[in-house]
Amino acid sequence: MNKAILVGRLTRDPEVRYSTGDNPMAIARYTLAVDRRFKRDNEATADFINCVAFGKSGEFAEKYLRQGIKIIITGRIQTGSYTNKEGQKIYTTEIVVEDHEFAESKSSNTTQQNNNSRPNPNSTENQAGFMNIPDGIDEELPFS
Repeated sequence: MNKAILVGRLTRDPEVRYSTGDNPMAIARYTLAVDRRFKRDNEATADFINCVAFGKSGEFAEKYLRQGIKIIITGRIQTGSYTNKEGQKIYTTEIVVEDHEFAESKSSNTTQQNNNSRPNPNSTENQAGFMNIPDGIDEELPFS
């Protein structure tokens, strides 16, 4: 079985091209920065994994994915090789994306990208995007 599940942030906007022919297909390429589980010398490290999405997944990437967005992808690992102009054989490894999902809310991603932003003290939402329930209204809630 060849199945990969990754959580990470896009290092840049996806590069999208369309195949030629009667039915052009979207081909989106991007790099995902995936944090490693353990730190080296108390510093976080990441792997930068090349991803490619075809068809509807490629169109999704073109429309919704941007640099810095945290996503979850599932797909399969694909290896290959080619010979470059200098005659050297180059080996490649990438994830062929089968599914994308957002790993955080849009508001938390905006806050992550804008380090100068401050939370609105008048907002009724907490950091996870859920509404804060004021104290003392427990009796009015339809559940407990």
